[in-house]
Amino acid sequence: MMRKSLSGKLFASFLTVIVLSLSMVGFISYFQASEALDKSSEKSIAQVIRSASYQTDLYLQNYEKASDSILSYNQVKQFLDMDPEDNYSYYQYTNDIQKYLFRSLFILYPQINLMYVIGEHGKAISDDNSNQAYSPQFHPLERYRFLSKHTPDSGRIAILNTNVMNEGDHNIITMVRRVRGVSSYRPNGIVAIEFKAEDLARIWEPLDLGQGGFFFIMDEFGKLLYRPEGNENLPGLSPDLIQNVFQHPNDSVVEKVDGKEYMFVSRKSDYSKWQLVVSMPVGELRKPISTIRTTTLVVGVLTLAGTLWLASRFGRSITKPILILKEGMRETEKGNWRRLETDGRQDELGGLMRSYNLMVTRLSEMIERVYEAELTTQKAALELQETRLERQQAEFQALQLQINPHFLYNTLETIKCYAVVQDSDEITEMVEAMAFMLRYSIQTNLEEITIANELRHVLSYMTILKHRIGREFEIDVVIPPALLLAKTVRLTLQPLIENIFQHAFFNGIEDRHYIRIDARIEGDRLLVLVEDNGSGMSRERLGELREKLNLNQLADTEGDSRYHRGGIGIMNVHRRIQMVFGEQYGLSVESKENEGTRMILSMPVERGKECFKNKTIIGRNMQ
Repeated sequence: MMRKSLSGKLFASFLTVIVLSLSMVGFISYFQASEALDKSSEKSIAQVIRSASYQTDLYLQNYEKASDSILSYNQVKQFLDMDPEDNYSYYQYTNDIQKYLFRSLFILYPQINLMYVIGEHGKAISDDNSNQAYSPQFHPLERYRFLSKHTPDSGRIAILNTNVMNEGDHNIITMVRRVRGVSSYRPNGIVAIEFKAEDLARIWEPLDLGQGGFFFIMDEFGKLLYRPEGNENLPGLSPDLIQNVFQHPNDSVVEKVDGKEYMFVSRKSDYSKWQLVVSMPVGELRKPISTIRTTTLVVGVLTLAGTLWLASRFGRSITKPILILKEGMRETEKGNWRRLETDGRQDELGGLMRSYNLMVTRLSEMIERVYEAELTTQKAALELQETRLERQQAEFQALQLQINPHFLYNTLETIKCYAVVQDSDEITEMVEAMAFMLRYSIQTNLEEITIANELRHVLSYMTILKHRIGREFEIDVVIPPALLLAKTVRLTLQPLIENIFQHAFFNGIEDRHYIRIDARIEGDRLLVLVEDNGSGMSRERLGELREKLNLNQLADTEGDSRYHRGGIGIMNVHRRIQMVFGEQYGLSVESKENEGTRMILSMPVERGKECFKNKTIIGRNMQ
């Protein structure tokens, strides 16, 4: 499986974040703007309809006033109460009503096409706006019965899409009212006024409905009263579509007509009960959205290109020093002591590179001193004791600097991951802990240090390990306070703790796992115990390890692979104690498979510290 570089991961992370951000912003902005524009368009259209509806109601109220004039005319009431067999009276009423009433109304309301009055006795008086009596094929009694079915007795007007000829002309609208005579107590006649629906179109002419917009009118029963004619670009209105729009008064409906989406916005008049509908193509309404979408895409692409360029530069600024540090460590493994150029960096990575340079300097000094010690032993036998001590000191120092490169590499990889997904606080914590471990491990003096110093070194290791494993782990420290200042050997506890995580908990850390560090005095020895309840070792494995410890030799990294990594740490701790305190001291191991392991560090008690025998135990936790 190919490993991606940190720069590539950073670039991919930035790309993901930027693309998601731009996509979400563009997506939300587009749909919110679309919804807002739809509502704004619907609101604007509704406002137009309300204005046109108001004008239409005013227009119809003029005809209602004309009908009031007819209803209040005394000759009309007398005509309704006349004897249908009295032809002379019928002639007089007809002449009077046509001459003095209808002609006056035609002058006042030139838009009226026809007016007529029909009594239930079967007689009718009618007149049109052409100064000629309207009589061809006019059957008054049949017309009276038809209009009576659709006209309320209360005297309220009814507006019907019909005409006196019943020819189905949709451009003729009839306003009808019930009327009663002088002596009757119930309605016994019908007054009707016919006018052309085309006159309504003049009210709608000032409306700008765009290229594909149009309007139409439905009566209170959902029947189409009027729609513009003569425009070939207007879509067809099916009965199902008309009914669907009719069932949503004072609302908007989006329907597909002739393969094209239209928005129908309707408002119902409280006066006429008509439903006025305006239709606009959805594409025309959302044309501003297309402009917004195009602008968003162009700006998004330019923003994406700029941010990706910045992300690439930012990623290289982080990964470049890490790659330089990694390459320098590889050269160090080969024995090439090369210092790194820090380029004046003052951040955490610059501090890590300076610590690395210090380590390389110390390592080169150590090697030179080893060579000098070898030359000194060849010069004089009289200085044998001193030479042996120097060689032992140099051996200890070289051993002390055998820092596990895998740990450093894994730590750096962890730092890289944090550089991608977290802020710099965790990186600072890890780098500081790593710098402390490096400074602590490259000390060259042979003086013994205290158990408290070793515990602090373990704490730095646990700080780094916490970020590597992604969880907290507490180490139980139950060392008596009086023993915390007891002398021990540098770099003894941390390798043992690392060995536990690598081998005792190799299947992963569980909640039941624990590590306990204790210390006590037995006779003239100081014992430091490190226990765990991990996987333990088999008898064969434990026997091989004890045999290796009995050889009193440093671990050979090129030798038996069974002791690679973990075995190196245990045997080097054992040998380091022997070099400082003598071969009668060192490390012993007790273990049972699937139960755990106990590692015991045995060292002499410092003279004058008999007070250490006080056994008061104070428990502490180390994370």
